[in-house]
Amino acid sequence: MELRLKSAAFENGGTIPRLYTCEGKNLSPPLFWSGAPQGTQTFALLVDDPDAPGKSFLHWLVFDLPAAAAALPEGVPPHPVIEGGGAQGRNDFGDLGYGGPCPPSGTHSYVFTLYAVAGKLDLAPRATREEFSKSLQGRTLGQARLVGRYARATRPTRS
Repeated sequence: MELRLKSAAFENGGTIPRLYTCEGKNLSPPLFWSGAPQGTQTFALLVDDPDAPGKSFLHWLVFDLPAAAAALPEGVPPHPVIEGGGAQGRNDFGDLGYGGPCPPSGTHSYVFTLYAVAGKLDLAPRATREEFSKSLQGRTLGQARLVGRYARATRPTRS
């Protein structure tokens, strides 16, 4: 069985509903997964926008979710520690927790990558992408991806 990541809010390759973006309520979407590889002790999640100008833009970083976890609910609060286990890092907006899609122009892809991890990453809450990546090296047992797309609403022009 392979690790799979899904959302009740959108299909893989589908449009992320406005509710989960900067134009909506900026809530994290509900996520659920199955098929953890043997030996999985924790899960980690990274959400980024590879279409962002200049570099891949980090929207959410979650780590040390317990192996028994199989979901993240809609609207995870932006607290350092997640209720039930796990922690959140800083996104590229400079905030803690989830920062929804907010592309400056055009349609962007948002890649949700779930990692099955051997052990805890033992990072402090508010960890950066760099700290996360370094701690994750050599500890990934499997990964799953879910891609959503979003384009901001067209704004009327004034004449």
